[in-house]
Amino acid sequence: MSVRPITIIGHRALERPTRKVREITDDIRTLVADMIETCDAAHGAGLAATQVGARWRLFVYSCTDGEEQMRRGVVINPVLERFGPLELLDNVQEGCLSLPGEGFPTARHRGARVRGIDLEGHDVVVEDEGGVLARCLQHEVDHLDGKLYIDRLSPAMKREALDAVTARGWRARGVLSWDPRQMDADEV
Repeated sequence: MSVRPITIIGHRALERPTRKVREITDDIRTLVADMIETCDAAHGAGLAATQVGARWRLFVYSCTDGEEQMRRGVVINPVLERFGPLELLDNVQEGCLSLPGEGFPTARHRGARVRGIDLEGHDVVVEDEGGVLARCLQHEVDHLDGKLYIDRLSPAMKREALDAVTARGWRARGVLSWDPRQMDADEV
C-alpha cells in the first residue's frame, strides 16, 4: 500500500466520467488499499478514484452517519439514490480533497443510498440520512460523474471558490496534485 498524490481542480481526471469495473483484479485491490491509505493520510471523509488519477467507478469512505457512528468501506460501481429534502445548511461547510483548504455551504439531499459491490464482489448498500455519510455518498458519486462540489454552488459562491483557487496559485504554478504525506490540505 502507498499514499498517492491527490488531484486538484484543473486536473483532467476530475472532469471525465469513470468506467465501470468489470472484474475485481489485483490492480483494483491495490488501488482501493492505496485509496484508503491516502484518504486516511489526508484526513478525508471520502476519496473517489478520480482523485488519485484513476478512471474506475469506485470510492472509499470513512465518516460518521446520522447516528454519529463511524462507517468505513468501499463501493464499486455505485448507483446513487437521493431522498429527503434538498438542504443548504449555513453551518455546514462542504470541503473536498481536490479543492484543499476550502469549504462552502453546498445544497445536498438529506438522505442518500448507494448500491454497488465490495471487493469480494458481494452486493453492498450504504445508506444514511442527516449525517456526514449522506453528504459524502453524494459528493463521491459526483466525482465519479466528472463533477466537483463547486458545480453545485450558487454563482456567487462558485466565483468565491474559483477566486480561492486563483489566490492559492494552483493554476499559475501548474500544480495539479498534492501529497498528503508532505502537507495538510489547508497548506496546499
